[in-house]
Amino acid sequence: MNKQLFSLIKITSIILITCALCLEIWYIYLQLNDGSIPSNLYSALWLASIALISHFIEGLIAAFKAESCDKNPITYGIYTFFVGFVGLWELFNPTSESSSYK
Repeated sequence: MNKQLFSLIKITSIILITCALCLEIWYIYLQLNDGSIPSNLYSALWLASIALISHFIEGLIAAFKAESCDKNPITYGIYTFFVGFVGLWELFNPTSESSSYK
């Protein structure tokens, strides 16, 4: 996969995961204050929850594997949480042309 595609995936993933986090925080805030989320956003909330869980699992995998690759586990786990699969790809393929995280 080429470097431009990886960069596009990284930027898109960071934006979408940040939006998913904000949506989840907003939903929790509304639940605590007896509010309700608009009904047309429930499917987006459901999708955001799945994305956050899968990215969290990817971040955990990266954090456990990072130490054996001479990388800081905490920072690489957070990096992989936000960029998703690309972070794991860079970790497991260190000679890949897409590797921008050092």
